[in-house]
This record gives sequence, C-alpha cells and structure tokens, in this order.
Amino acid sequence: MMVPAVLLLLGALTAVVAPRLLARADWPDREPVVALWVWQCVVAAVLLCCALSMTLSAAAAWQAVRGHVFAPAPRAVVEAYALGATGPWAAATAVTLACAGLWSGAMLVREVARARTRLRQRRAELRSQAPLLPGEEPTSGRLVVLEGERPDAWWLAGGVPRLVVTTAALRRLKGRQLDAVLAHEQGHARARHHWLLHCSTALATGFPQVPVFAAFRDEMHRLVELAADDMASRRFGRLTTALALVELNEDRGVFGPSPTPHAHVPQRVHRLLTPPDRLTAARRLRLTAAASLVPVIPVLVTLVPGLRALG
Repeated sequence: MMVPAVLLLLGALTAVVAPRLLARADWPDREPVVALWVWQCVVAAVLLCCALSMTLSAAAAWQAVRGHVFAPAPRAVVEAYALGATGPWAAATAVTLACAGLWSGAMLVREVARARTRLRQRRAELRSQAPLLPGEEPTSGRLVVLEGERPDAWWLAGGVPRLVVTTAALRRLKGRQLDAVLAHEQGHARARHHWLLHCSTALATGFPQVPVFAAFRDEMHRLVELAADDMASRRFGRLTTALALVELNEDRGVFGPSPTPHAHVPQRVHRLLTPPDRLTAARRLRLTAAASLVPVIPVLVTLVPGLRALG
C-alpha cells in the first residue's frame, strides 16, 4: 500500500516548492487578496495530505478503522488499496500524524484563548479610561478617543466593535486621514483577518521546525495589512492612506536606518505612493482557480486506486 507514503511525499513537496514559487512571484504584493487565498490553499493541501495519509494508515493498521472508512465501498475497492499488505509502519504513521493533528488543535485553542484574554484586558482598560456617559448606549462602530501623547489607532473587536484613537493621533491626522484609518481597521474586521492570524500563528508555534508554517505566518501578517491598505485606498485615495500611515508611525522610528517591529510600514507607504499595476481580471481568476485545485490533488491521489477498481 503506497498511497499513504505518496500523500506524505506530496505534502512535503508542496510545503517546499509552493513557498519558493510564491517568494519568486511578483504578483502577491499587487494582489494581496489573491495571495492570501493561494497561501490558504497551499497550507490546506499540506494538512489534507497528512490527514488522508493518517486515515489510510489507520485503516491499514486496524480492522475496526477499516470497517468504518470503507464501509460503503465495494470489495474490489477495498482490495485495490491492499490494506492487508502493510508493515508495522502503518500504525506508527497513523499515531504520529494523529498526535500532530491533536497538537495543532491544541495550539489553535491556546492561541484563540490568549487572544480572547488580551481582548478582555484591553476592553477592561478601555472601560476604565473611557467609561460610558450617563444615558449613553454602547453602539457598534463607536469611536473612542483616549488621552495619549503617542499617535495611535486600533480596532477593538468583540461584541461591540469600535475604533480607538488617541488625542495625539487626532492632532496628527488631517482631513480624511482618520476616515482612511477607520476604513483600514474595518477592512481587517470585515475580512476576518484575525482568524487567519490565529491559525497561522498556531501552526508556526506548534511546529517551529516546519518552514512552510513560519512562512505562512509571516506572509499572513504582511498580506492582511496590504489588503486592508487597499480597502482604505479605494475609498479615500492612496495618498491620504499613505499620509495617515506616516503620521501614525513617524515617531516610532520606522523610517530610520535601524530595524523596528514596524519595519514593514515604509514598504507599505512606498507601495501606496507608487502603486503597482493590478493583474487583469482574467489572470486573477486563473490564479484563484489554480489555487483552489491544489487541495483537490491529495483527494484525487487518494481516490486513484478505488477509481481504477471501479473503472
């Protein structure tokens, strides 16, 4: 039975080749939304290879699992997979991959729990710093202004999402720049970018030795910002959005020679001021369709013996 080994090989090949191809391509910065989708499809294909390999290995190792997996299948299909001709590696592979899956789930739960804890803490701090006035009702999209000497703005998610802006930011932001900042943060919320960040961080934290997961996390953090920049610039213009970024980050040293945690900001400003040509709608559609087919390949590989038996 070679299908589980082929699936693992396919997953490893996808994990190595796909990030390199994406790193060499010149279109991800031009189309961050498409790039986000492509990365999700690549990681989904890698995880699907592992899941299918685990399932077939478990079916080969234990008769009880085999009965559940192949219960509705004809006898010829079961024989095509040669489940009985396996060595001791089948059980070891199934257990190893199952443990990896449980570990991934645990890392995701931990990441979400930490994010919720941070959100509760920030909401508690916000309530103490900006309490509701008598008779004021909490409304969705409420703008909260905090006293602060440092220009900053962030979107606070939750049951009552709101934009928080410091007084220093209000003094800095001119004209429609505040509207651009609001549109940027709303873009994150509407696209559910926080879930992409949670999943990518969980995989990278749980498997630090797997380069594709680290690259997935780094690219998610970068691409979601580019996508939100594009959402804001489409409504309020690239120059207004770029100036808002400069005003909010100028005092953080991000435009100096020394690297900072916000070193990506100068690249974002440059991209807004010198916008690259977008891909044609036809090419965007082709890239999206091709990426959607990547997770289908492991499924087809898994079904090949059964389809041959039925054909």
